[in-house]
Amino acid sequence: MTLALRTKQFMGRRVAVIGAARTGRAVSAVLTRLGATVRLSDAKSPEELAEDYREASALAVEVLAGASPEAALEGVDLVVPSPGVRRNSPTLRLAMERSIPILSEVEIAYRIARCPILAVTGTNGKSTTVVWLARMLQTSGYRAHIAGNIATDTIQRTLIDAAEEAEEQDVIVAEVSSFQLEWVERFRPKIGVLTNIRRDHLAAHGGFEAYAACKARMFAAQRPDDIAILNAVNAPSRRVAANLRSRVVWFDRGHCESEEWASVRDQYLTVRLKGSEYRLVHVDELQLPGRHNVENALAASAAALAYGADPEAVAVELRAFDGLDHRMEIVAEHGGVTFINSSMTTNVDSAVRVLETVGRHIILIAGGAPKGEDFGPLGRAMARYVNHAILIGEAAPVIETAAFDADFHNVSRADSLEDAVRQAALRARPGDTVLLAPACASHDMFRDFQERGRVFRYAVAQLMAEESGGMADEP
Repeated sequence: MTLALRTKQFMGRRVAVIGAARTGRAVSAVLTRLGATVRLSDAKSPEELAEDYREASALAVEVLAGASPEAALEGVDLVVPSPGVRRNSPTLRLAMERSIPILSEVEIAYRIARCPILAVTGTNGKSTTVVWLARMLQTSGYRAHIAGNIATDTIQRTLIDAAEEAEEQDVIVAEVSSFQLEWVERFRPKIGVLTNIRRDHLAAHGGFEAYAACKARMFAAQRPDDIAILNAVNAPSRRVAANLRSRVVWFDRGHCESEEWASVRDQYLTVRLKGSEYRLVHVDELQLPGRHNVENALAASAAALAYGADPEAVAVELRAFDGLDHRMEIVAEHGGVTFINSSMTTNVDSAVRVLETVGRHIILIAGGAPKGEDFGPLGRAMARYVNHAILIGEAAPVIETAAFDADFHNVSRADSLEDAVRQAALRARPGDTVLLAPACASHDMFRDFQERGRVFRYAVAQLMAEESGGMADEP
């Protein structure tokens, strides 16, 4: 697509952007600059939206808070839902009934981008893989923009913002969620990475098969000169490959049986592409612990080398990268006890992997808003690795039942995360790890997983400060 078509394709369009949070506001601003007439609506009232409403009102668009579906869609010819707006919402159902086209933010970002997009999706490991990949490219001399559904304390940038800003010689490395992939048509990443597909967001998508199908949509428009990097030991990921036209590179921790792969050979992370083999670093050189992070490292390395990164630069970043906040983040070490914030552990599979990585002698803090998952695997992992579990939030009774079913009874409840941290500190002994690994979403008690992680940090800091007669800074 020429530059003229990229900049003019939305000129004069009447667009309903649904959802006034960060992505909705970014889409509204960019489409307005591209000449569209935008109405930004949200079912929440101005009071419920709070700061989101104030920021939306500062844009040069029509803002409707507490809007009915009819008001949101009146007179529009295109609908762009925010990722948090579900397919079965009244507004999107009405748009489908009226045959109004619906496009996601990532679809629009792809259509206006001047540079290639490398996209990462999957259930677990997306953010780590995105940042690792981007750093490998940056160390190789590329101007790589990190964007998409990724959220850390320091990285929060929508894909559409990055697409508007990035120059032709740049590259965008984007985290893409299943919800963003529901409404794509031509979205075509030059390299797409699928970290894994595990049971998550089942209630929102209407079941596992629908969830997996959304993940697969990231590769649907790829062509033979594009690349799909897939997890060889994850059965749902293997099924995705059956319908691809793109070049496939497999990764796993063992021995891939394929022409192109990323794997561990003789304890070294090794990548084979087009007949060339790159021996990168010994697994012991990785700073990030856990088998899952070996998979993330392999996926990022394969993508970076496939794009043209320098193997030495890839090796440098494999050794240097020490992880992201709210993901196995060591908050404090005090009196022989380690406090770890893994607030981003929002599903059962990721919680089990974190427990496996930390090992024994764990005081676990878990719970939050359940996603309709089976907590049985978590209960069994608790029985194996956890000394005591302190449960919070809506899911506490269900997790407790799963623990009891696994014959693990060292369980107590807490009314708040702060209370849970205090209970954990009282129970912990030298050599123990107090671990926040909720296995649940955060929205029953917190705005998001980041706020939950910050509250955990503050509660730990407050305990430390009280011992020295001081006060911790507010989160």
